[in-house]
Amino acid sequence: MSQVFRHSEILTIARREGKVTVEGLAEQFGVTLQTIRRDLTDLADEGRLERVHGGAVLPSGTTNIGYEERRALNAEVKRNIAVACAAQIPDDASVFLNIGTSTEAVATELLGHKNLMVVTNNMNVANILVANPDCEIVVVGGTLRRSDGGLVGSLTTAAISRFKFDIAVIGCSAMDIDGDLLDFDLQEVGVSQSIIRQSRKAFLVADVSKLTRKAPAKIASLSELDAFFTDQPLPPSLAEKCQDWGVNVVVAGP
Repeated sequence: MSQVFRHSEILTIARREGKVTVEGLAEQFGVTLQTIRRDLTDLADEGRLERVHGGAVLPSGTTNIGYEERRALNAEVKRNIAVACAAQIPDDASVFLNIGTSTEAVATELLGHKNLMVVTNNMNVANILVANPDCEIVVVGGTLRRSDGGLVGSLTTAAISRFKFDIAVIGCSAMDIDGDLLDFDLQEVGVSQSIIRQSRKAFLVADVSKLTRKAPAKIASLSELDAFFTDQPLPPSLAEKCQDWGVNVVVAGP
């Protein structure tokens, strides 16, 4: 198999799964670990991947990856996380779902819930929940972000301040080992901070690949939330912090 073909396939796998491993790629392509390491180094030098221990991830920086790519990343993992999160949302509740493909997955898992009020700044969430006749949907105003159907800005923040939600479900673009939730869009950060303030409980839905990404703007600390739904055990230092903060970490499986 030619190097050019391998590079193309490696990028396809990275976009689909969020990361690639040296051992997994070597087995898939039937080549040596050294060959795959050279491939990943070449792709990293071109700015198409970022090297991490044991493999590589999609590059991060000051801009997020495309919405359709994000939607495809770890789709099955997001569904498992969403199932676990939705199980903790009772009927007869008021819920805020913010922008993100993980929160959209939660919306899908709420289609069987009864007597919900869902407030959102995510047009995709609203369209998903139309299929639940027992759910009142409130879409807050704001500036439409065409890239992902999100509503952001001062109008959005002002509208959110008029509510008090039982539960907020939020996502993030990245997270650091200290437990800080990060994002790329300052307007979205302000909206997320307002959502947390106006909620009795706040849940985070995010797979652990977010720990391999970087973003410049801080949303909040995990210490400000009540639960974190993810797909793998956290690094020991972060798991210990969550325990000290009283954050319930739920590791969702298939």
